[in-house]
Amino acid sequence: MTDTNWTTRPWHRDWLKARANALFDLFQHNAVNPGGGFHDLDAAGRPFGSIRHIHQTARMVHCFAIATRLGRPGAETIVDHGMRYLWESHRDRKHGGYCWSVGDEGYKDDSKQAYGHAFVLLAAADAHMIGHPLGKKMLEDVTDILNTRFWEDYYGAVSEEYARNWAKISEYRGQNSNMHLTEALMAAYEATGNAAYLEKARRIAELIIKRHAAALDYAVAEHFDEQWKVDRSYKGSDMFRPAGTTPGHWLEWSRLMAQLWVLDGHKGWMMEAAEKLFRSAVTRGWDEAKGGFYYTLDFANRPAITHKIWWPATEAIGAAAFLNTLKPDRFYEHWYRKVWDFSATHFIDPANGGWFGELGDDLKPMDRFFTGKPDIYHALQACLIPLFPATGSLMRAVQH
Repeated sequence: MTDTNWTTRPWHRDWLKARANALFDLFQHNAVNPGGGFHDLDAAGRPFGSIRHIHQTARMVHCFAIATRLGRPGAETIVDHGMRYLWESHRDRKHGGYCWSVGDEGYKDDSKQAYGHAFVLLAAADAHMIGHPLGKKMLEDVTDILNTRFWEDYYGAVSEEYARNWAKISEYRGQNSNMHLTEALMAAYEATGNAAYLEKARRIAELIIKRHAAALDYAVAEHFDEQWKVDRSYKGSDMFRPAGTTPGHWLEWSRLMAQLWVLDGHKGWMMEAAEKLFRSAVTRGWDEAKGGFYYTLDFANRPAITHKIWWPATEAIGAAAFLNTLKPDRFYEHWYRKVWDFSATHFIDPANGGWFGELGDDLKPMDRFFTGKPDIYHALQACLIPLFPATGSLMRAVQH
């Protein structure tokens, strides 16, 4: 290819904006639960269920805080709706922290998960950046909980899960919660200028990527014991803690490492790691016969769960765009186009809006792991990241 990048072409940029607005429309007008929080959406984009999970509430705040910055009417109302539900319903006034899920009659799952607290930190940082009255208060509160209950300074990462009263649930340690915490810590640093957030992000990256992923030739191990030794035999739920490795997370880390490199002054080892993670993921994780990324691989890099899930594709798009801005290379442009081609053909739902969450081996939509429309977070970022400079998070880029 010798032509210009897609991200510089007005037509492609208009197409991305249209896809982003279609997602905003779907969730803004269908997901709001009048009783607080947000509904899940079924395959037709209609509300269903009554359980509100903390990461989904926080992700809606994150996405509509970005929409507020973009100037979308009604977005600030969505942010306020989500922030109040996090503060008034997910927050545990008795024991501190934020519970995993809430139903119409109170907590459904009152465990305290590092994964959920990472997204509360992200939502609070974004809300603070747009001046929401709960933003600063929630940011300070969740930061204190993360520091006192989850953070293990000896290892430079967070522990995973506790009961409502902070009794230990397990000795499991996971990279996924720490990866999303890295994202949130960078957002908190951007929101406050407090270098302690950035230092924690660096330390997590050093543990998960510089120490462990590098030792696996830039495959990201998912599961660890309490001493942060890789647990190759671990098998949790196929949806949240599948066995083996997940190439989509290599792609997600690739973008986050590049973002951390930018925030850290364009120095150090992080950009090289970002590029190696991306190349490792597309080389080992892409299904050359049918297209799409395998959901999981075993430790010999053989396909394990071969279904195609939407979010690895979105992370590949975001990473390719981000890397191609910082380190221009036709390799990244090739993969940016290739994954968008696959996604537009197979994942975007032309009839009901949103994206299909999962494709079977025949590339037809199915719901083994996911029911209905996935939340807005991953797909929206794939549409917006290519539109803005690679200066940090989307909130930072939109601001400038």
